[in-house]
Amino acid sequence: MSKGVSAEAAGRIEAIVGAKGIRPAAEAQRYMEDPRDRFTGKAGLVVMPDTTEDLAEVVRLCGAEGIALIPYGGGTGVVAGQLSLDRDDVVILSLERMNRIREIRADDGVMVVEAGCVLENVHAAAAEHGLQFPLGMASKGSCTIGGNLATNAGGIQVLRHGNARDLCLGIEAVLPSGEILRELSPLRKNNTGFDLRHLLIGSEGTLGIITAATLIVKPIEPEVVTVFAAVPGPAEALALYQGMRRQLGEAVSGIELMSGFGVGLVTGHFANLRNPLAEPSEWYVLTELAGHAGLQDNVEGFFGEEIEAGRIADAVLASSEAQRQALWDLREHTPEANRLTGAICSSDTSVPIASVERFVSETHAALAKLHPGLRVNSYGHIGDGNIHHNVFPPEGVTKPDFVGATPGIIEAVRMAINEVTVACDGAISAEHGIGRLKVNDLARYAQPAKLNTIRAIKAAMDPKNILNPGALIG
Repeated sequence: MSKGVSAEAAGRIEAIVGAKGIRPAAEAQRYMEDPRDRFTGKAGLVVMPDTTEDLAEVVRLCGAEGIALIPYGGGTGVVAGQLSLDRDDVVILSLERMNRIREIRADDGVMVVEAGCVLENVHAAAAEHGLQFPLGMASKGSCTIGGNLATNAGGIQVLRHGNARDLCLGIEAVLPSGEILRELSPLRKNNTGFDLRHLLIGSEGTLGIITAATLIVKPIEPEVVTVFAAVPGPAEALALYQGMRRQLGEAVSGIELMSGFGVGLVTGHFANLRNPLAEPSEWYVLTELAGHAGLQDNVEGFFGEEIEAGRIADAVLASSEAQRQALWDLREHTPEANRLTGAICSSDTSVPIASVERFVSETHAALAKLHPGLRVNSYGHIGDGNIHHNVFPPEGVTKPDFVGATPGIIEAVRMAINEVTVACDGAISAEHGIGRLKVNDLARYAQPAKLNTIRAIKAAMDPKNILNPGALIG
C-alpha cells in the first residue's frame, strides 16, 4: 500500500467494502488520469463501495482517522476536481459500483438512479419507458450522474430543459459526518426549510457525496428536427436563434455555434465525418428542435425564408436518424479534435447572450496581442452564452515546442480569456466547475461576500476538511 494510507486503515476499509471494493493506487492508474493530459493524480487507495451504507461507514472511518476522500464519478472532469495533485495520503472514492436504476415512476415523471450510473445508460433506461432524461453532452458514454450533479453539468439541451440542477428533484447523499441524507421524494413543491439538494448540487463533492438522485424524465416528443446552417458570424447566429424562438416557440432544444476552423479540424481528424454543405463558411449553427407532429414542416418553412432573405447562406435538415447523428458528431467530436490538434488551452466561461459577439471578437483580439500566430476554435452553446475557446500554437508548430519556447503562454491565454469574460459581465466557469484548476481564479474574481459564505458553509459541514480538500476553495 502507499505510504499515504496505513495498512491498518486499508484493512479496516476492506473489511467494510470487501476485496472487490478496494485496490492500491499503483494498480489503478486510470483514476489518476486527466482527460486533457495536463495533470497526474495521486492517492493511497481507490475504494469502490457497493451501497450507500458502506460508503457512509467508510466516510465515518476516514473522518475519525483524518483521511481525506476525493469523490470520483466517470473521470471526465476537466478542472482536476476528481484528482489529488499534491498528496497521496488520500482515498479516491469511486461510485462506479453504485450504478443501479432503482425506480422509474412514469406517473410522477421521475426516475431514481444511483450516482454511479453512466448518463448514456440513464438515457437508455428512460427510453425503454417512452421517456427521456434531457441532459446531454459529448461525454455521455462515460460521465456519471453523481459527477453531473456535483458539477451542475450543462450540455447541449440547457436552453429548453436546464442544467443538471433543474432536472433533479431529490438527493441522497453521505455527509462529512457519515450521516445519510435521504431526500429522494419526487415532490415538486416542498418548502420545509433549506433545500439541501441545491446546496449539494454544484458543490463538487466538498460538502457531501451524492449517492442517488430523483431525476425528472419527460415524454419522448413525436418529432425531432436537426439543422446545420451556414451563418456569417455570431451576431447572425444569435439573430437566427431569436427568430426561431419567435416563430417556433419553445421547440428549440439546443443551438450550437461552430467555427469553420473547428469543423475543418473535426473532418480532418475523423475521416468518416464531412461538412454536409457544399460551400465553406466561417461560421455554422447546429440546432435541434423537438415537439408536436408537423414540426418539421414549420422548421423547413422557417429556414427556407431565412435563406431567401439572405440571412443564412445554406442549410441542411437531417432526413434520418443516421444523418442527425452525423451532424451531431461534428459537434461532439470537437473536443477530441481539439486535443489531437494540440490545444494549449480549452476554456469554459459564459457571458450574457447579448454579449456573445463582443466576447468572441474581443477574445480573439486579446489573444492576437499575446501572440499573432495563435489559432482559435471558438464554439459552444450560443443560446446560453457558454462559448468555449480552444487555442492552438501557430500552424506547423507542435504544442511541446511552442510551450517550451514561450514560457507562461498557457497561463497568459487563460487569463486573457478570463479578463474578457469578466469585462462582459460573465462567469469564469460555465459548466465544468472550479475543481483545482480554477481555485485562484475564483479567489480573484468572486465577490468577497460569496467566498466568505462558501468558506463558512464548508467549515460548518466539514470541519475536518476530509471531503475533496483543495477543490473549489483550496
